[in-house]
Amino acid sequence: MESALKPFRVMAYIVGVTLLIFCVGIVLRYGFQIPQMSKVIAPIHGFLYMLYLVTVLNLGMKARWTWQYMIGIMLGGTVPFLSFFIERKVERRVHAATAGAA
Repeated sequence: MESALKPFRVMAYIVGVTLLIFCVGIVLRYGFQIPQMSKVIAPIHGFLYMLYLVTVLNLGMKARWTWQYMIGIMLGGTVPFLSFFIERKVERRVHAATAGAA
């Protein structure tokens, strides 16, 4: 489980940061009619989000999470700042599970 935690944590931070950049791009696009930033960051965030989903699935299968819990974690990459909080929650849960198993 620990081996799947690190890629998840990295992707949670990366997706969280790109989502915040994407939000800035959306404000620039619709608030100031400057569409270039959102046109560039949207596909990048989309690709990275797909990688995030894979890391959640990998960790969830190893940790034997329910599908409902995994979907909740997956949705964390769609709300600004939420992925940072979810990453900490998941890290604590995994460490507690591995400590309990040892």
